[in-house]
Amino acid sequence: MRDAELRRRAIAVLHGNWERGHTVPSRRLYPHQWSWDSAFIAIGWAHASPGRGRRELESLFAAQWADGRVPQIVFNPAVARDAYFPGPDFWRSREAPGAPRRETSGIVQPPVHAVAALEVHRAAPTLGRRFLRHLYPGLKAQHDHLLRARSDGHGLVTIAHPWESGQDNSPAWDAELARVPADVEALAGHRRRDLDHVDAAERPTATDYSRYVAIVETYRDHGYRDEPGAHLFTAVDPLFNALLAWSEEALAEIADVVGEPSELHRARAAALRDALLARCWDPAAGHFFALDRHGEQVSAHCVGGLAPLVLDLPDGVVDALVAGVTGPRFALNDRVPLPSYDLTGPAFDTTRYWRGPAWINTSWLVLRGLERHGRHAEATALRAAMLSAVRQEGFREYFDPRTGEGRGVQDFSWSAALTLDLLAG
Repeated sequence: MRDAELRRRAIAVLHGNWERGHTVPSRRLYPHQWSWDSAFIAIGWAHASPGRGRRELESLFAAQWADGRVPQIVFNPAVARDAYFPGPDFWRSREAPGAPRRETSGIVQPPVHAVAALEVHRAAPTLGRRFLRHLYPGLKAQHDHLLRARSDGHGLVTIAHPWESGQDNSPAWDAELARVPADVEALAGHRRRDLDHVDAAERPTATDYSRYVAIVETYRDHGYRDEPGAHLFTAVDPLFNALLAWSEEALAEIADVVGEPSELHRARAAALRDALLARCWDPAAGHFFALDRHGEQVSAHCVGGLAPLVLDLPDGVVDALVAGVTGPRFALNDRVPLPSYDLTGPAFDTTRYWRGPAWINTSWLVLRGLERHGRHAEATALRAAMLSAVRQEGFREYFDPRTGEGRGVQDFSWSAALTLDLLAG
């Protein structure tokens, strides 16, 4: 398939998933607006319709909470309340202080939104300054909230639910998640709509879901306040922190454009990077590892541990990360994107969500990191792999990390959106 035809098909997916000011990840499985999905989708719209890219982010930030959090899900009131589980009746955001009028979830997702806003601006700079002025306060409030409410006390921010990492059932969370009581019977009154659309072998297990529900219920019962006892799950995710630092860099550039002070954002970005190096980097393993609630490294080689490549890192660290990308754990090639988890690891699964399958968005993040550090040969191979996957299988949610076979839902928005970015590069 030629580039022009692939571009046409990618744009058609975004148009097909457009819904009154935002883009749903998938008509079938994800009928609402998701936070970090919208950031990646806006980057795609920047190449096809910058105006829609602006509306994508403005729609999301219109549902920002008073404390600055940008919710993981913004529910569409026109969609049946039980079309997705957990839906608005489970989250009950309207009962929480400071929640917006629109119903949302109460948790967050990786903060890559300032990066997306800057990409949209660059696509149409003469039209975008007003957009950046409008969005800057919300972006700053988002970062302020995370650095204030979720500080681990040692320079990094925590996640309070595996869903906040965007890598829901990653092996990095297994030990911490196992601390949460699992009562599968708690799901008896709910219907998992994901299993209506995707084979159960590709999704998190019922035990995982029972724990996800328990974590939300405890946080919800504390009014979504980050206070003692509110979190059954606590971890430090290197991807989440790397994207916060990268977005602080972007926010510094945005501040320069709109005439706001930028020094604070650059200082925050550097501090987060230095804390990642001090606490999550393992020189012997050549990888950034997640931290458990006690601040101990979790030695699971996940793709999130490659995400700090988007930052300015010492040459030796970059060399070690690239060796990991090209070695047997991630096995960079020009046919299949990077796996979400170590191909040689004990928890590896070719089909189950974030326990092995390859995703376009995380491969795109590593690609951006390789490009930042001038690793052109590896970047070229990874770009070819991502384009090969979507050419052969379409814009699937994720892919078999060995064969490239499409998994999850079809016509997945961020796969289409980031393909547009790949083609533009």
